[in-house]
Amino acid sequence: MGAVTLGVADLDRMIGFYRDSLGLSVLAKSDQSATLGVSNGKELVRLCKIENPLNPGRRAPGLFHLAILYPSRASLGKALIQLAQSGWRLSGAGDHLVSEALYLDDPEGNGIEMYCDRPRDTWKFDNGKVQMDTLAVDIDSIVAEAQADPTAWDGIPEGTTMGHFHLKVSNLVATEKFYGEVLGFDLMANMPQALFMAVGGYHHHLGLNTWMSGGSPAPAKNAIGLKEVVIEVSTQDSLDQLIGHLSEVGLAHDSSADGVRLVDPSGNHLKFVVR
Repeated sequence: MGAVTLGVADLDRMIGFYRDSLGLSVLAKSDQSATLGVSNGKELVRLCKIENPLNPGRRAPGLFHLAILYPSRASLGKALIQLAQSGWRLSGAGDHLVSEALYLDDPEGNGIEMYCDRPRDTWKFDNGKVQMDTLAVDIDSIVAEAQADPTAWDGIPEGTTMGHFHLKVSNLVATEKFYGEVLGFDLMANMPQALFMAVGGYHHHLGLNTWMSGGSPAPAKNAIGLKEVVIEVSTQDSLDQLIGHLSEVGLAHDSSADGVRLVDPSGNHLKFVVR
């Protein structure tokens, strides 16, 4: 998964949060936008200033959370320590069997998950579906592992990626058809009013739920929040095949030199690019 673009009301405040509390590096900045990520150039979050911003409310389709995947449990612990020292607090945590996750909201209410995966050979499957749960996280153990690691915190570490996106959608049946039958994601797990989909046997690259957003229309253009998520494919041939498939099934899309854009049934904007 690639970068997420967020429309924001207060660009400077949002830059400060992602830089100082989460430790992302500012990779590019202008009066109207900023790109943040890993110091080696890996983009994770793009911020775009919205004129006459509108708060869409929690029921609108859009971002439930972006999920930053840390390369180790110790690096997740160091990020948690930095977050606490910056004065920011968690809104929740969950041991999902396949991963350990910490949750918070940014200053404008966008959900964030900070997580690390457990080794893939420990994941359990039942009839092709990955077993996940939400149990208590041993936060003290994560912090202790971070403190035992001699590596000094110098911002979000290399190897950190965007692990998945979790989106609010308006109709789960249409959503499953779009991401499954049209785009080719596999259904890895489900729960009441939520789907978890992926490629390559990962536990999930996409979470999709109607917990708050069922039946709600897409937000207005000047709404803050999710503007676009980027999904990376490995080769130009893969992207060309996607373009051909979208044309065959008659799905509206915009193909240009920098990728392919399309919109899901709930109005969430996607962009496919070559990694």
